[in-house]
Amino acid sequence: MSATATRGRNRIALALLHPAAKPVLFVLALLPFAWLLYGAVTNHLGANPAEYLIRSTGDWILRFLCITLAVTPLRVIARLPMLARFRRMLGLFVYFYVVLHFLSYSGFDMGFDAADIAKDIAKRPFILVGFTGFLLLTPLAATSFNRAVKALGARRWQVLHKLVYAVACLGVLHFFWMRAAKHNFAEVAVYGTIIAILLGWRLVQYWTKKQAVRNASNPPRFPVRG
Repeated sequence: MSATATRGRNRIALALLHPAAKPVLFVLALLPFAWLLYGAVTNHLGANPAEYLIRSTGDWILRFLCITLAVTPLRVIARLPMLARFRRMLGLFVYFYVVLHFLSYSGFDMGFDAADIAKDIAKRPFILVGFTGFLLLTPLAATSFNRAVKALGARRWQVLHKLVYAVACLGVLHFFWMRAAKHNFAEVAVYGTIIAILLGWRLVQYWTKKQAVRNASNPPRFPVRG
């Protein structure tokens, strides 16, 4: 690596380690919510504010899922281990927008009627898939704290949090079924491709490590020449 590239990476590393880095990320992650709240208060969400809120929060769920899943590949490829310190916050913002999405649907579409919500979830597959993703994401949000890591143990915590991969797939499927009625798959293809690449990278890494462990435990044997 050239000296210029090394200096650039060092500057990025220092910026990521700065005490203000997390507060800045927190504020940035709240900006979509602030914009939606402002639009709702000032009546700038279009002719159908309820649909706009439901669709917008759903879009931000997928965006934050992609950003969260991108942290580990970026950390490894760019050799910036300090990126890991932002992953938990980003994951919690995924859940934050999932809750907003579900509340928007429950309130605007279903009037917070629990019986109607249950019937609608059972009747419409794309809502069932979305609700399943919500349920799978809930224990991840509930255990995204240091005490939970200690209580579960690092290995079990890591296994539990691999559910985010299933959540990402369910999120794309939910979006696909929702857009299928309008035969509009352009955005679905974008999110699907990004998530496929991010999960595919993990599969390659897993397979590479597995092969390395297998080769280390079974070194090649060469005939002894006398």
